[in-house]
Amino acid sequence: QVQLVESGGELVQAGGTLRLSCVGSGLTFSNYVTGWFRQAPGKDREFVSAISWSPSNTFHADAVKGRFTISRDNAKNAVYLQMNSLKPEDTAVYYCAAGRFVLKVEVDSEYNYWGQGTQVTVSS
Repeated sequence: QVQLVESGGELVQAGGTLRLSCVGSGLTFSNYVTGWFRQAPGKDREFVSAISWSPSNTFHADAVKGRFTISRDNAKNAVYLQMNSLKPEDTAVYYCAAGRFVLKVEVDSEYNYWGQGTQVTVSS
């Protein structure tokens, strides 16, 4: 059974940093495209970042480019989202997702497995 478990979300002040973690079981992340999505209250879920089978291939939404970094630790079967210079508009529930055959990393329906989410709140 595949499980993705996120952690690391919390309340932080604007300008602060957080690192989200996603640990997988029942699958090997290096064989998947792994992405981070977020959903703010009253808004649709949106793409944040993704990392492909090759760790050198990473993707970021324009809204987070230059501030967020996605990485993977194969030994721990974990994916991380380092978030710097956080803004109040980054407030959302952040979800980790994994897809075996992802052609468009920004499309959530391309991913097969999802975590339960972790809340990130950025105060102004």
